[in-house]
Amino acid sequence: MAMIRALQLLADKDVALTERDAPPAPGPNEVQLRVHAVGLNHIDVWGLRGMAFAKRLYPLTVGAEASCEVTAIGEGVTNVSPGDRVVPFGAFTCGTCPACLRGRDNLCENVAGVRGFHVDGFAQDLTNHPARLLVKIPDGVSMRDAACVAVAYGTVEHMLFDNAHLEPGETILVHAGGSGIGSIAIRIAKSIGCTVITTVGSADKAAKAAALGADHVINYREDRFEGVVRKLTKKRGVDVVFEHTGADTWAGSLLSMKRGGRLVTCGATSGPIGNLNLMQLFQQQYRITGSFGAPMSALARALDRIASGVRPVIDTVYSLAEFRAGVERLETRDVFGKILVEL
Repeated sequence: MAMIRALQLLADKDVALTERDAPPAPGPNEVQLRVHAVGLNHIDVWGLRGMAFAKRLYPLTVGAEASCEVTAIGEGVTNVSPGDRVVPFGAFTCGTCPACLRGRDNLCENVAGVRGFHVDGFAQDLTNHPARLLVKIPDGVSMRDAACVAVAYGTVEHMLFDNAHLEPGETILVHAGGSGIGSIAIRIAKSIGCTVITTVGSADKAAKAAALGADHVINYREDRFEGVVRKLTKKRGVDVVFEHTGADTWAGSLLSMKRGGRLVTCGATSGPIGNLNLMQLFQQQYRITGSFGAPMSALARALDRIASGVRPVIDTVYSLAEFRAGVERLETRDVFGKILVEL
């Protein structure tokens, strides 16, 4: 039987480049994909630490976000053809529950697992995937840029427009502007004419965030960002806070919003617990929305936005054998933009 390369977790914190059997021919309503690039995310860091919050069997192929080419299709597949370039949706949603039928795939009631986290992921040469969980890559979008979409870019698209309802001309505070999603948020918000305030942790990142188009950059190691935001907005506060850092920034984020402001959050990398003053919440009429992943419609919009020129920021590209170095770089936060692994 033919063999393929796969990057696998053999146990918690033990990742190795292995060989495994190539997948069989795709079954009904399945396709076979050749993986070109994999995006790294904090979900990979959590997975390597053994924090999957669900039972999983080892060995487990890693990688939750990828760009691929269709190499073969199974019986009944009509939405893609061999040679098509695609982004696979990484969660095995059911497609039949009320949420799925409304196009809210990320609220599926019967998810069978997330690839690279609970079940085998994309960091392997070939893999089979349900045909219905694919989004075609438009002409002019590179495989590298497309590898940023399923988790990072799609998440930002969903946060800003489906949840925060960001409008042209508004003012937005983007936390961690040097992160994969923070850098994307800056570019998207600027592309529709927003005023962008962002936080970073170093002078080097401050310069890069300004080069991306951020109107005001705050080094949170030197200044209390909420005080600077209030001063910049003449005590009015921002319309939207793009939050994903968690405990360290939570209280300041609330103080940074105008009356009736919207906060959307998708992460808690600095800790999961933040205090909430209920009087502040209702008196200021804040709207706080949790956001997890993205529906497939947001992935399609994200790819179209990239095709229009609003590209993700890519920090570093590693080889498959260098995956561990990529994750370690992500853990250090010495990153500006996305980290990719090319196969």
